[in-house]
Amino acid sequence: MSKSLRLSEKWYRRGLWLVALVFASFLIGLGSTLVGDLPRVEQRLSPDDFMPAAATALRESAEQAREAQRTAQRELEQARLGLEAARQANSNARESFSNWLATRRATQQPDQDRELIERTRQLDGLKSAEEAAQKKVQVQRQHALDARQAEQQANLQLDEMRRAADKEWQTAARRQELRVFGYRLALTLPLLVVAGWLFARKRKSTWWPFVWGFIFFALFAFFVELVPYLPSYGGYVRYAVGIVVTVLVGRYAILALNRYLARQKLAEAQPEQARREELGYDTALARLAKGVCPGCERPVDLKNTAIDFCPHCGIGLHDHCGQCGTRKSAFAKFCHACGTAATAMPAPRPSAAAAAAPG
Repeated sequence: MSKSLRLSEKWYRRGLWLVALVFASFLIGLGSTLVGDLPRVEQRLSPDDFMPAAATALRESAEQAREAQRTAQRELEQARLGLEAARQANSNARESFSNWLATRRATQQPDQDRELIERTRQLDGLKSAEEAAQKKVQVQRQHALDARQAEQQANLQLDEMRRAADKEWQTAARRQELRVFGYRLALTLPLLVVAGWLFARKRKSTWWPFVWGFIFFALFAFFVELVPYLPSYGGYVRYAVGIVVTVLVGRYAILALNRYLARQKLAEAQPEQARREELGYDTALARLAKGVCPGCERPVDLKNTAIDFCPHCGIGLHDHCGQCGTRKSAFAKFCHACGTAATAMPAPRPSAAAAAAPG
């Protein structure tokens, strides 16, 4: 059909298709934003929302146990250092005492018995200090063990609560996912229905660029934009709707084709003049440009100068100018040779016998 349009009309149509695409792009952007924000209508759930109130006390208890364990570990390190120092002091004192005792035996000085007693008492004190440091280490080890066991016990109880909460959360999340999917489907499916109605009723109206833009948007919103948000069972909905839409569109196309064939059959039975009046000028030119008969749309060799009528339906394809006799298209409004306006009834083409007869 584009070959039969005026140059400016071609560009206007291209511009209108551009308007349709731009309109669809903005609608798609708005729709994707809206579909993406639909989950916000539902409060986002987490497993913690299904934990019992006792979980808070258990968490605090576990945190206190961890803090007590850290404190006991620090105290244990200090106690170990104190024990190591006490052991070293005791060892040094005993070594010094052994050396002194060997010297005393060698000299056999009785006046050193008092010092022997004093040194023995000091060694006993150092041993007591070592034992106290050892006891302190044991106490801190016990504190660390108690804190670690308390933390483990709290964590075990929390794990049991968390497993139960996870089951409840998964059930609630599936329900929420179903609701959100329902919201998205309730938004996009009516758009698809409206797009189908517009396609059937308004696609050739004055405002067809906006109609086609909305149709592109509805198709994209349902079959493309909805895909990332489909749950595991959402594919069934998408394919089921696709099958229904395909069946409806196919049924519409089959019925339209049957109506068209019926109209063509009825039109071919009418007189040629009535058929010409029903054909639009642009429609006739568009069909001729495709190499088909404007009346029945069957292929015709228009380049063959011997063919003036359609061999399928009999409608006239070429006639002769009443002014200059030039062979021209029967649907042309003016003669391309002399510019004379076409008459209502084209001049009859002279027969071969008349053309051969002497003037």
